[in-house]
Amino acid sequence: MIEAARFVGCARALGFDLYTGVPCSYLKPFINYVIDADGLDYIGVANEGDAVAIAAGAELGGRRGVVMLQNSGLGNTVNPLTSLTHTFNIPVLVIVTLRGEPGGAPDEPQHELMGQITARLLELMEIPWAWFPTEDADIEPALARADEHLTAHGRPYALIMRKGSVAQNPLQARPDARAPGASAVPCPAPAASRRDMLGAVQAATGLRDIVVATTGYTGRELCALDDRPNQIYMAGSMGCVASLGLGLALAQPDRRIIVLDGDGAALMRLGALATIGSERPARLVHVLLDNGIHESTGGQTTVSVSIDFTGIAAACGYPQIAAAGTPDELATLLRGAPDKLTFIYVPIVPGVPDNLPRPTCSPSEVAARLRAHLAAGA
Repeated sequence: MIEAARFVGCARALGFDLYTGVPCSYLKPFINYVIDADGLDYIGVANEGDAVAIAAGAELGGRRGVVMLQNSGLGNTVNPLTSLTHTFNIPVLVIVTLRGEPGGAPDEPQHELMGQITARLLELMEIPWAWFPTEDADIEPALARADEHLTAHGRPYALIMRKGSVAQNPLQARPDARAPGASAVPCPAPAASRRDMLGAVQAATGLRDIVVATTGYTGRELCALDDRPNQIYMAGSMGCVASLGLGLALAQPDRRIIVLDGDGAALMRLGALATIGSERPARLVHVLLDNGIHESTGGQTTVSVSIDFTGIAAACGYPQIAAAGTPDELATLLRGAPDKLTFIYVPIVPGVPDNLPRPTCSPSEVAARLRAHLAAGA
């Protein structure tokens, strides 16, 4: 058994200062220590996949992140671990507990199968793993091996934590009270295309901004309009764009982060809005383009016609809410966006330009280009 302070201190020496995840009783003392420690951030999320995306965004922005989760939630991370961190070559350290360990202490029945397959599931995702250290002498070597893989391969590495690995550590801090969010706003009828709205985004943003486009046609159209080094185009990992943007905002607080989301993607991971509304990064602008359909998969309808997205954002704590019905309105809102977390609802008409090209640079090249752009201070 080790003290959380010892592990976290060694991890901090390697640059790990952002922790995110969903709690497990095995992780309780570890998470408590991180929450109470100065100079560390713990981002509690509604879904383990969101934690992977937040840590990935932080890494792109220059901060090293640790994802912590119970193995029963490992299934929720499969999509971003296979289509985000793997595809874009983004290294994150994953600590996953081993509930239902074969031959271990009796546990709840729902953990039985996952306890048997946790290691195999990681291996199937091509994520190397080792046991979480339980002796002080093993901490630095374990982290050194993880760091070596993360640095050399640019992809995730996992530590599997058994019960009783970390000594108890009571939580001292209490959550800060959050003032209510803004009110919902009237939403205009859709009149403009996605392409026209994306053109407005590019007209109202500069190279100091970071623009993150959701998977599907949004990223492809943004790239076709003007491929810029401050833009990243999600491939797969549907629903993770807002969490990726949150991670970037936490790592790059002096830059404006423009998240271009879609109705189908946002609905897939609505819990991300609650996390963002709680964290409230001052320079994150969450733009939701709503055409009411899953356009890149054949035009099947979403349930957005029944949803008040601005009301949801307000209920989740976003302090600034707006809607734009035309490209000029969107450009004006972006140019005048205050330094507070902002949600902009943008209804659009369906439609895709003829012969829409795919980005010529690979996802890993896009990620490397963004890192270089941020390192250059542009």
